[in-house]
Amino acid sequence: MDPIIAEWGSLLLRWVHVVTAIAWIGSSFYFMHLDASLKAIPEIRPGKGGACWEVHGGGFYEVRKYLEAPAHLPSEMIWHKWQSYSTWISGFFLLVWIYYAGASTHLVDPQVMDLSRPAAAAIGLGGLALGWLVYDGLCRSPLVKHEVWLAVVVFAFIVLMAYLFQQVFSGRGALLHTGAMMATMMSGNVFLNIIPNQRKTIAALLAGGEANPDYGKQAKARSTHNNYLTLPVVFLMLSNHYPLTYSSPFAFVIVALILVAGAVIRHFYNVSHAGKGQPWWCWAVAAICILWAAWISMAASPAGRERLGLAPLGEVRHASGTPRAPAAVADIVIGRCSMCHANQPVWDGIGVAPKGVVLDSPEAIERQREAIRLYAVLSHAMPPQNVTGMTADERRVVAEWSGPRP
Repeated sequence: MDPIIAEWGSLLLRWVHVVTAIAWIGSSFYFMHLDASLKAIPEIRPGKGGACWEVHGGGFYEVRKYLEAPAHLPSEMIWHKWQSYSTWISGFFLLVWIYYAGASTHLVDPQVMDLSRPAAAAIGLGGLALGWLVYDGLCRSPLVKHEVWLAVVVFAFIVLMAYLFQQVFSGRGALLHTGAMMATMMSGNVFLNIIPNQRKTIAALLAGGEANPDYGKQAKARSTHNNYLTLPVVFLMLSNHYPLTYSSPFAFVIVALILVAGAVIRHFYNVSHAGKGQPWWCWAVAAICILWAAWISMAASPAGRERLGLAPLGEVRHASGTPRAPAAVADIVIGRCSMCHANQPVWDGIGVAPKGVVLDSPEAIERQREAIRLYAVLSHAMPPQNVTGMTADERRVVAEWSGPRP
């Protein structure tokens, strides 16, 4: 794919994805807060709903929630579903655009498993589907009657999948797919459970009957799951920009710690909004988890290992026959880029190669040919501010090597 088209496509898809995710997360947080703030009123039978007053934008709002048929039901209602659908759809296309179309650069690491592009995409898509099937099966099992044990089993399953993704993908691709799998669970909850159950409830109420209370309980439970998964999913989606999070062989442990940290932070706000106190211990647990995750990430960085007094990491070895960049190109890239893009960066303030991109060998440089063309030839974005003094003649040599090939 042309690198300019690839870059603009990535930018536009990411823009849509971020905007729709903001809308979805905002509505999720709002309704959890709203449910926690409802108070009993005379017009609604005890245990069958409640109301609260809000002020915003210069006006006052009275919001009521009914768990049984109200006196009248309008023909038009606001459905909060497209925020979820558009977030997942845009995220899926972004995953295909960046990670499957550019599998050799972003998803496949020959040091982990040398996969073809179709094989990598098949494993990734299979992982997303498996994640939903297992999670949905657990939510329909007898385990659903025991919320804590259900949470423990789902937690263990997510961590296991993070570990398995690490066995086949690059670190970056593994954490991204773990987050995508969780996001699929969340959007699946909306599309296959919450919205269908709401439709069944409305149909029963319009028919003058009683809605099955299980529909509401199931929808509320799935909505609560989404609420507790939100912060970890956002962290994992951002992790691909921060190599320290995914470069450790124990990145799956970082996933576990972030799951706990994100969940207890949401627990703090959910309890606080419900007026049941402020469990400050949640922040202590979150801080411990994040500090622990940071320690694990340091242990994967040469500079961090030195600071922690750990033995140096082993040298990366390439299989014989691995494609290599020409010597002239390798000399230029290593001379101008490897002070940062190396297994052991030497540039002040750089502890791990930016985005995990290593350019300290002809084999590694060949794998990053398209990225080098985009950042060093087409845009001159690298080296940053040309701090290493890459010349026009050197860029010309790189351009001739990295250009389109028959």
